[in-house]
Amino acid sequence: MPGILIIEDDNELRDMLKTALVESNFTVMEAENGKEAIIHFRTSLTDLIVTDLIMPEEDGLNAILKIKKIKPSVKIIAISGGGKAAPGNYLEMAKTLGADAIFSKPFSVMDLISKIEELLEIEQYE
Repeated sequence: MPGILIIEDDNELRDMLKTALVESNFTVMEAENGKEAIIHFRTSLTDLIVTDLIMPEEDGLNAILKIKKIKPSVKIIAISGGGKAAPGNYLEMAKTLGADAIFSKPFSVMDLISKIEELLEIEQYE
């Protein structure tokens, strides 16, 4: 089972994403911010990261930079509601820093799972 690390400071959204990913047969780790995420990332087998961008302690943009230095091949999906600025600004910065895909909040969980499967090259058998 591929390992997914969710970095999200909103507990409800993080729990909802975790539930959906576990139901889709992924192993899921969680972090509330970029600082906590780096600790988890160093000690786990992570194939893909879903990260919010605007968080306390350490934001998602810094987390992307640090994670890509540790493991350049890891796949990253950035998600953002944008805060005070339009989400597109942060999401475009995330793409520039190495995010493989971006989603503006709110987004479809099914679209997110489809993108995860695409990035991890998981075949769908129906």
